[in-house]
Amino acid sequence: MKKVLMLLANGVEPLEMAAFTDILGWADLLGDEKIELVMAGLRPEIISTFGITIRPNRMLVDLDLDEFDALALPGGFEPSGFYEEALSEPYLAAIKHFINAQKIVASVCVSSLSLGRAGVLKEKKATIYHQVGGRRKQQLVDTGAVFIDQPIVRDGNIITSTGPGTASEVAFLLIEMLTNQINAGTIRRIMRFSTPDEKWFQTAQV
Repeated sequence: MKKVLMLLANGVEPLEMAAFTDILGWADLLGDEKIELVMAGLRPEIISTFGITIRPNRMLVDLDLDEFDALALPGGFEPSGFYEEALSEPYLAAIKHFINAQKIVASVCVSSLSLGRAGVLKEKKATIYHQVGGRRKQQLVDTGAVFIDQPIVRDGNIITSTGPGTASEVAFLLIEMLTNQINAGTIRRIMRFSTPDEKWFQTAQV
């Protein structure tokens, strides 16, 4: 059995969180290897980007991170206070723990900025949600990352992506890395997700 920690910061985006909960949930039920997903936060109650109240299964402080095989990081919005926790020391320390243990870290959208601030993206290929003007892109580059303008970027055990629309693909890639490609394809098929063509994976965001 594989065990994944999904770390939730206040202000998390529900769609990005749901991609992990649903796709990994289907994989746990119907895949060729069990995958347990544990949702943890820095507080017992979280208010998401669009006002949904979320109660994580566990508190980060109570967990033994060595029990987990991978870390999943959905992103969020600055006006909802996402960065207050996503750039906090406990959040960044968890990222460092997984990277130092050479385990998988799968991030969506702006959560790659947390990886950068944790100091784990130096000379690593990565991407982030960015707009014309590139403020988030510059923030990522300032952490030492090598910015790649593609929807999903994998460098070793680190996955980064550009936005909510990439979350499901990040989740499928996480399943593939935790188990195998055939298993990930089976879950995709039974969930009725189509496979993006190669052009989608190469398309610049802006």
